Amino acid sequence: MRVYLDNAATTPIAPEVIEVITQVMQETHGNPSSIHRDGRIARSLIEKARKTIANCIDASIGEIFFTSGGTESSNMALKCAVRDLGVERFITSRMEHHCVLHTVESLEKRNGVHIDYVSLDSKGRIDYEQLEDLLKQSDKKTMVTLMHANNEIGTVMDIERVSQLCQTYDTLFHSDTVQTMGHFPIDVEKTKINFLTGCAHKFHGPKGVGFIYINGDTPIEPYLDGGAQERNMRGGTENIYGIIGMAKALELAVAELEERRIYIESIRTYLKEQLLANFEDIQFNGDYDGRYLYTVLSVSFPPCPKGDLMLMNLDINGISASGGSACSSGAEKGSHVLMAVNAAEDRKTIRFSFSHYNKKEEIDFLIEKLKKIIVVKGEVLAS
Repeated sequence: MRVYLDNAATTPIAPEVIEVITQVMQETHGNPSSIHRDGRIARSLIEKARKTIANCIDASIGEIFFTSGGTESSNMALKCAVRDLGVERFITSRMEHHCVLHTVESLEKRNGVHIDYVSLDSKGRIDYEQLEDLLKQSDKKTMVTLMHANNEIGTVMDIERVSQLCQTYDTLFHSDTVQTMGHFPIDVEKTKINFLTGCAHKFHGPKGVGFIYINGDTPIEPYLDGGAQERNMRGGTENIYGIIGMAKALELAVAELEERRIYIESIRTYLKEQLLANFEDIQFNGDYDGRYLYTVLSVSFPPCPKGDLMLMNLDINGISASGGSACSSGAEKGSHVLMAVNAAEDRKTIRFSFSHYNKKEEIDFLIEKLKKIIVVKGEVLAS
């Protein structure tokens, strides 16, 4: 038996998505920029996908642009904000995804922008009062860039509250919504935001494709030069198969959002209950019982003899999980997110992340394997 519990890193492609991708590969051969019939067919499929994605977040079709994924989308938003919109200052947090942290650090070094970091509590919740104070402190053109939900510990930001603060202080707002797209309702008509990002492989679409929402009132110049694709915003022949697959995946995710949420919540709750029932001193990272990402459970295990090799042992026993983010490297290393929330260094964190394809029987399998690795309740360690 093999159990996959690393859906925050990437999700299995839905069968319906594979079907539409395969059909396009077999039947659609034209370059979307060509004016002949084959090209026009390809172009119409891309525009249909754009409309689907726009409808899923209540955006205009002219506000959706296709990219290679979340990293490119966030780079595009942040770098173009400095280049085209005169942003001189970023407000962010130290637990952002590296595609944001490394980008603002690069802009600080190369363009001299200023960075302010909003404080976090031990659960990864931002200090909203301090955020407002930071917004008051400077006349520099400012952008707030804060992720909707943290990919490692699952803490969810109050995106509506941050949006209101940014409107009050006439500040640009970018949010990395890679982990919440297709899992939470997102409505850019109700929640004003300048830039947000989506990535297909986080909601059962293909890898290597994503999109950026750019509010129509926030015009920027092309990020990639070289062609008139994506309404002159991003040069390069479109990844038509990926785009069609992404649109189908997001359409399914939004249509089934509540049904999937209820089911995934039940899997997550069952794992929490089984961990607490079977093992000593189990703790959870993040705002696990408050505002949380229901697809993620970050578990903090107490020190034990096999703790350092827990991920490897789980893998050997047929379980795929993560020590944190899988985006930086295939190697296991310290988490900047856990450091940002001052997690205890002597404990071992494993991130289990779920999809609607997981089953309770898989959780039972996990618990049985964990019993071979860590101390079971009532068990006494040999001295």
